[in-house]
Amino acid sequence: MFGEVYKDKRVLVTGNTGFKGSWLSMWLLKLGAEVYGCSDDTPSNPSMFKVLGLEKKVKHTWLDVRDKEKVHRLIKEIKPDFVFHLAAQALVAKSYQDPVDTFTTNVNGTANVLEGIRLSGISCVAVMITSDKCYDNVEWPWGYKETDALGGKDVYSASKGAAELVIKSYYYSFFKNSEKVALASARAGNVIGGGDWAEDRIIPDCVRAWSTSEKVEIRSPKATRPWQFVLEPLSGYLKLGQSLSESRKMDGESFNFGPLSQYNHTVAELIGDLGIMWGFESAEDAFIITGNVPFHEAGLLKLNCDKSLLFLKWMPTLDYKKLIEFTGSWYKSFYHKQADMFVVTLSQIEDYEQIAAKKRLEWTL
Repeated sequence: MFGEVYKDKRVLVTGNTGFKGSWLSMWLLKLGAEVYGCSDDTPSNPSMFKVLGLEKKVKHTWLDVRDKEKVHRLIKEIKPDFVFHLAAQALVAKSYQDPVDTFTTNVNGTANVLEGIRLSGISCVAVMITSDKCYDNVEWPWGYKETDALGGKDVYSASKGAAELVIKSYYYSFFKNSEKVALASARAGNVIGGGDWAEDRIIPDCVRAWSTSEKVEIRSPKATRPWQFVLEPLSGYLKLGQSLSESRKMDGESFNFGPLSQYNHTVAELIGDLGIMWGFESAEDAFIITGNVPFHEAGLLKLNCDKSLLFLKWMPTLDYKKLIEFTGSWYKSFYHKQADMFVVTLSQIEDYEQIAAKKRLEWTL
């Protein structure tokens, strides 16, 4: 997998205690990497990081990415071969409650990681992860390309657009002619899967309610999203890291990772299908609709992933049915079976790899 470029390599994952960070750490462990992580806390309770026992399986350091000196010291000590930067304030709702924290974490934190790489003088591949919300969303019906305008009307979107500008400026100011550092950014969104318990996210809200035999309250049932299973963008990040390690052709570039356009579904469809898998007799039994919309939510936002297909030979693996199956079965194992969730998670990664291999996707060859 991934040309075995991660085997026996030192890989630093910032934000490794989060939802995507925990899944990425698991996959890197399976790929034979020596995984390091840093984060200032576990962002939810339950926490996937703790549920999987990852604090005993990765070399973790507690720090805030806004602390420039500590970030620099950590990078200098580890000398990572790869850096995957995921540390962020990742919640739209929280950005309205604490906009300054959102800006300092997402913008200054990104700058501190890049500055740590620069000052340490190490040779490494850096994949900087932002979000699909980095684009200035005008809610047109086609997908956003990497060359479309950045920014947004809300704090969270603006912070992600600004983070992209920081990445671009560091590349052109310090790394473009560097023989040591290869750098690119990755953009994805609407990621779901087992192990996410963040506040004000649709799937965590569902399982919290359903685990106590309650219906989940939803605000915008007709909102359409291009939902994707968590391993889809992670396969893109890992493929991007592989590509940068093997060639500098993609150095300084940005890439979108998202599902095929036919996998767009409304919030109501997604929850209804997951509800049926959970055990509800009908989709309508799984949720109730409220009119409470405390902040602006985009009706439509999707990505054009042609660039990833053309240059990385990357494409999504799962269809919508498998997305529901993987996500629902993980939570059912946690809430109903009291299973070993490390084993369950590893099994899903293996199943995902096998499906991708049968499709002969480039990163599996």
